[in-house]
Amino acid sequence: MKTKFIPLLFMTLLALPVLGQAPKAKRPNPLAPISDAPGRPRVLLIGDSISIGYTLPTRELLKGKANVHRIPANGGPTTRGLVQIDSWIGDGKWDVIHFNWGLHDLKFMPHGKRQVTPAAYEKNLDSLVRRLKQTGAILIWRNTTPVPEGKVGPLRIPADVVGYNAAARRVMQKHDVPIHDLYSFALPRLQKIQRPVNVHFTPEGSAALAGEVARVILDALE
Repeated sequence: MKTKFIPLLFMTLLALPVLGQAPKAKRPNPLAPISDAPGRPRVLLIGDSISIGYTLPTRELLKGKANVHRIPANGGPTTRGLVQIDSWIGDGKWDVIHFNWGLHDLKFMPHGKRQVTPAAYEKNLDSLVRRLKQTGAILIWRNTTPVPEGKVGPLRIPADVVGYNAAARRVMQKHDVPIHDLYSFALPRLQKIQRPVNVHFTPEGSAALAGEVARVILDALE
């Protein structure tokens, strides 16, 4: 009995957590809603997974200065924005809305065509900006970040970003909405801040983008 008991006891002890070992911290969810700190301006981030990546570091950089919310989902293409925009905005007052669509619009779908054509993208953006202006918030358009060279999946063409950004620029100029040119910021740094053959950014890259996002938001608030 003793010889069987000792190995069993040993295995049980191995399964127990090390004494004094701190539990693993749970990573915050950038899509989770936040509670407002009273007396601070309210900021809304709208965008796709690129903006999801910079949400938490932006919030940290603006801690004590603004309540930084984001939509509770991937913003996807402009077609999704048109369907969801009212629920994303809600009934609360927004001081600044920093927004983007584009990376999903220009991607190629399994049928071989872009998800949203450039002409439809421009028309959809115009409708979305008109709706956002109704909030009375300061609007900041963040243009679409670069697509790297190589076989990116789903298929996206680097030159398309330039064309879609140009279409967006026409809409923003028409409505007097300032443009946050994150494309030009990211382009010369892609080797350092973007994942290889991927439209997404490393954690350090997302932090670098967050620095720019926090800066333009703070400028708008001041």
